[in-house]
Amino acid sequence: MFTIEHEFDATVITLVDEGEDGPLLEDIVINAFEDCVTVEQVDPRTDEVLRITLSTTQIRDLAAALNLPEGSYRLERKA
Repeated sequence: MFTIEHEFDATVITLVDEGEDGPLLEDIVINAFEDCVTVEQVDPRTDEVLRITLSTTQIRDLAAALNLPEGSYRLERKA
């Protein structure tokens, strides 16, 4: 399950683990801003929020990588 919320400066996507293949993991919150995307998840051992920040270029590369075979790639921008 997931939710999508549009806030003033970001789109917030929350991924809820509803799997049946073992213990459930904490929700993942993705904040999509104009210039970056953050991915957050609470560490249940410390109860602290862990955050990763990706640039828009890294997000573009990640999206492309999900559909490519193993290898090394460089995406080129169209002029």
